[in-house]
Amino acid sequence: MLKKIKANYYKCMALPAFLLFFCFFIYPLCLGIGMSFTNWDGVSAEKTFVGLWNFREFFRDSRAIHTMLTTIKYGLLEPICINVVGLGLALFLDSKLKMTNLMRTFVYLPSVISALVMGYVWQLMLRPDGGAVRQVMEFLGFGAHFKAWLAYPDSALWIILLVNVWQFSGPAMVIYLAGLQSVPQELYEVATIDGAGYLQKLKCVTFPMLKPAFQINVITNIIGALSVHDSVVALTDGGPGYATETISVYIYRMSAGARAGYATAVAIILLLITMLPTIFIYRAMQKER
Repeated sequence: MLKKIKANYYKCMALPAFLLFFCFFIYPLCLGIGMSFTNWDGVSAEKTFVGLWNFREFFRDSRAIHTMLTTIKYGLLEPICINVVGLGLALFLDSKLKMTNLMRTFVYLPSVISALVMGYVWQLMLRPDGGAVRQVMEFLGFGAHFKAWLAYPDSALWIILLVNVWQFSGPAMVIYLAGLQSVPQELYEVATIDGAGYLQKLKCVTFPMLKPAFQINVITNIIGALSVHDSVVALTDGGPGYATETISVYIYRMSAGARAGYATAVAIILLLITMLPTIFIYRAMQKER
């Protein structure tokens, strides 16, 4: 009897969270799926059912395919770079050096600022007519190597990547630091007795114990990278041309262009693109653990 009462109590405690999840995720998702099969313009009350036309139109549009490839490319590069930089910073700042707490604060601080604001700050710094980056390079004698990187398709995406890696390596570092501090010191002592060096300890003790932190960072970074929007709008606005336009920016423009039904269909495609690698990585790491 007591077990049943406890079970019902736990269900009642979980009910508010379930209601919020249903109201703000499940219900809007169902509405969005239904809307993706219409040609709604986002304003009028008239909605005409068009079936899979919106989805076919996306894969027929060369611009849409380009945005999808750009998003996938960015979604592969950013998680790798953020995790490499975040792990390196965590290993460095896990030591007992002086002012490590201050350095951790400086590394984490950029992630507190809005990505849109940070993007506009860097856009001003990278301006060819008096930007801070150009002035610093001229002061150091490298002014001849400066160019308007945001105006070239080959370099614009890399600038967005560098800005986001610089801004969001801090949260990854914090998660890795928490993982490092939870590793039992006895394991390192045993490894030392067995004659293991620093690299062997990393391979056989540190990295295996960091797999939960690695899983969290990779999944969250993939989701964030595939849905990147603010920094792209602030730095390049999808340009030059459509070179750096991502799916989220494309959705926004289609929705603002009175194509809400089509934009919702593209959002469903983005959801599927995000879910596939997330589920694959989660299941692969769960099996390995």
